[in-house]
Amino acid sequence: MITILVSGASGIVGYGILKCLRTQGYRLIGTTIYSDSPAECFADIVEMVPATENDEYLSVLIELIEKYNVDMIIPGIEADMAFWNRHRKALEDTGTFVLLNTKELIELCLDKWLFYKELKKYDKDYCIESYIKADYGRFKIPFILKPRRGFGAKGVVKVDSKEVFEKYQEQIGKVLMMQEYIGTDSAEYTASAFFDVHSEMKALIMMRRKLSPNGYTEQAEIVDEADIKSIVLELAHIFHPVGPTNFQFRQDNGSWKLLEINPRISSSTSIKGSFGYNESKMAADYFLEGRKIEQPVIKRGRAIRYIEDYIFYDGNNI
Repeated sequence: MITILVSGASGIVGYGILKCLRTQGYRLIGTTIYSDSPAECFADIVEMVPATENDEYLSVLIELIEKYNVDMIIPGIEADMAFWNRHRKALEDTGTFVLLNTKELIELCLDKWLFYKELKKYDKDYCIESYIKADYGRFKIPFILKPRRGFGAKGVVKVDSKEVFEKYQEQIGKVLMMQEYIGTDSAEYTASAFFDVHSEMKALIMMRRKLSPNGYTEQAEIVDEADIKSIVLELAHIFHPVGPTNFQFRQDNGSWKLLEINPRISSSTSIKGSFGYNESKMAADYFLEGRKIEQPVIKRGRAIRYIEDYIFYDGNNI
């Protein structure tokens, strides 16, 4: 039986991955830093681990891989993706398959300013103008301040006055970058693609989405946009992704703009799985079993996320 370990099993990405894998016949290990979490609802075994930045984290993770003879490990939080990328060789030396995109693409995407500078070299219309120095007159109002490092929409500030700008001015450069404000919240799109080891796209799903205040997809509707597909293929030619890769777009006055690339499985993975796009299963099929990946049939429809209760009863209940 194939054994897969998913980190961050208490979070929306981690348990989303586990939900997509739980009906596929794998033995699932979920790791978490939280003693109270719903991780055990989705994994066969749940293991407590230190926080990623803890000095003991790597050794504990390697011990778990060896203890359970893990075939594949999948990061469920961005901090683990970054850490595993830095320690890729030590993890691969255990014999497990580490589901990571290319080292170069991960490093580039972890700093949005560095990614912007690289994309800017290719003079693409979908590149959003950005700036690294504090200059209130650089862009028309409103514009945004975006964390150079981060995920989702966390930490993004919409600047609509000089007072707001001055509040964050000292952080521009090291922590924040300036960027044009484009499109609207109702014109945001997410596309996820699966690439083989030659960066050839094998599968794609596209959704129009609404973000929650926490930065993850709250509502989504399946779409089919030929222009998005063309841009994804072009970006693949530039950046050479491998495995599950996520692309975020906004539509602005009839044109498409790239918000960012997430070189990993994204927070909407369980939604995508419900529509027939199971990227975690694709990864296991392709990287562990050598199976050919083909475009799945995508069901049409929309999804809404909501809060759900899971009850853990005491054993002495009658």
